[in-house]
Amino acid sequence: MNAAIAGRIGPNAITRVAEALGPVRAPPVFRHAGLAAYLQSPPQAMVDEREVIALHAALRADLGDAEARRVADDAGRRTAAYLLAHRIPAAAQRLLKVLPAGMAARALLRAIGGHAWTFAGSGRFLARFTGDRARPVVLTIAHNPLCRGVHSAEPACDYYRAVFEWLFRALVHPGARVVEAACEACGDPACVFEVRW
Repeated sequence: MNAAIAGRIGPNAITRVAEALGPVRAPPVFRHAGLAAYLQSPPQAMVDEREVIALHAALRADLGDAEARRVADDAGRRTAAYLLAHRIPAAAQRLLKVLPAGMAARALLRAIGGHAWTFAGSGRFLARFTGDRARPVVLTIAHNPLCRGVHSAEPACDYYRAVFEWLFRALVHPGARVVEAACEACGDPACVFEVRW
């Protein structure tokens, strides 16, 4: 990871949460997080990961865990849609969609791994193709910024899980499903996402 950008996350982690909350619910949550200015002037560049951490903490505090998870899931889906529309070249998307799922997954993993610095912040991202039919792809984020200071009985990384799931559905297999099998918020050593199709 480039030291100059460690601890920074792409603006989708903020802008898509605002969209998912909508114009009525976003202002109080963003005020609570100390990010109200972003509703008037959304970030256009990488943001300090502490802002993303504060926003997700405000989601949980203001909306409760269940609704915060729903909003994070919606924001993750919106982020994947943005990436498909603006960041992943159309030619690459067409190619991935015609490849066998295993080959497409390997190519997508290389791309995700190459851009991990844009979403993992100071965390460490690892992607591997297991060859196991039950869970062919495993994605891991260690020292996950979104879990910093979070304690939960259930996995809490709905934002990341949704981004991964929608990208794999669009580019690898329409039946792709991502399950968070371990989560730092639950006391696990890392957040582990299993991709199945």
